[in-house]
Amino acid sequence: MLGRSLSELEAWAEQQGEKPFRGRQLHDWIYAKGARSLDAVTVLPKAWRQRLLNSPPAGSPDWIGRSQELHRSIARDGTTKLLLATADGLSLETVGIPAKGRLTACVSSQVGCSMACRFCATGKGGLQRSLAVHEIVDQVLAVREAMDERPSHVVFMGMGEPLLNRDAVLAAIRCLCADLGMAQRQITVSTVGVPRTLPTLAERALAELGRAQFTLAVSLHAPDQRLREELIPTAHAYPIEALLDDCRCYVAITGRRVSFEYILLGGLNDQPHHAEALARLIRGFQSHVNLIPYNPIEEEEFQRPAPAAVEAFRRILEARHGAVSVRASRGLDADAACGQLRRRLSPGITAHA
Repeated sequence: MLGRSLSELEAWAEQQGEKPFRGRQLHDWIYAKGARSLDAVTVLPKAWRQRLLNSPPAGSPDWIGRSQELHRSIARDGTTKLLLATADGLSLETVGIPAKGRLTACVSSQVGCSMACRFCATGKGGLQRSLAVHEIVDQVLAVREAMDERPSHVVFMGMGEPLLNRDAVLAAIRCLCADLGMAQRQITVSTVGVPRTLPTLAERALAELGRAQFTLAVSLHAPDQRLREELIPTAHAYPIEALLDDCRCYVAITGRRVSFEYILLGGLNDQPHHAEALARLIRGFQSHVNLIPYNPIEEEEFQRPAPAAVEAFRRILEARHGAVSVRASRGLDADAACGQLRRRLSPGITAHA
């Protein structure tokens, strides 16, 4: 039921021989109250609840579709990482990132990842499968429960490549907006780039969501194709100029600017000439650049850039491009920072659902 709209739940209640208002009650208890089981929805007739509990849908232990929290890691800055179990025995991670006046839920779109970015822990274990709509939306509810606060923003920057699970991601955005009351402008979809997907994403967003106001964040991480392929082996099939052409097409279709993400790796892609080359590469884009100092993972020997190198890179890019920011590393001591998610227990506070 999680992931279904109000009208879908009303229609489902009628199919079960109940009045449509029972669907409205379910909608309220699932999305507003965060019910984990039909048994907890006490406004429903007890006999109906019992009948449904005795006949769960195929492939799922219950009707609502919530995940189980296996482990909770809390960093010193309050960033909270949750290890969640899926109905088929897999696991995924999602992160709640608190800041002044906001709470961001960093959600996964897949269990694992096939893009194999060298600086990212998620890809080291490969891809298990894509997540269903309810499994994506559930992560936002899980963060809300764990932190006792409604997330104000959602970023698809957890495990997986969102554009390899485009249909579920768009359906989850619809649900987050229509059923949880979020605005598209509070949602960011991050991609490392999948050939021939950005124009289609733009068209599908307009067709299915009525508008495409979520932020598209494109991970570049290098100012040229050679270095990009060194960091992202799958990039050999998608030349950087072709990726930028698709970004221009996305902007033309949606009217929305693109955000570019760039992980700074000490001594590798963080030098002044890299900043100059990046500025030339994205010249003409009305865009924002988000610089991300590398967060260490145990399999690689990349170095975190020196603060002075980060600031020098930022100044050069700002002088030649304009909108530039440096992402603060949140949750680093709990392995909850960007690029550190990997589906295993981490240091911190343990809590079982």
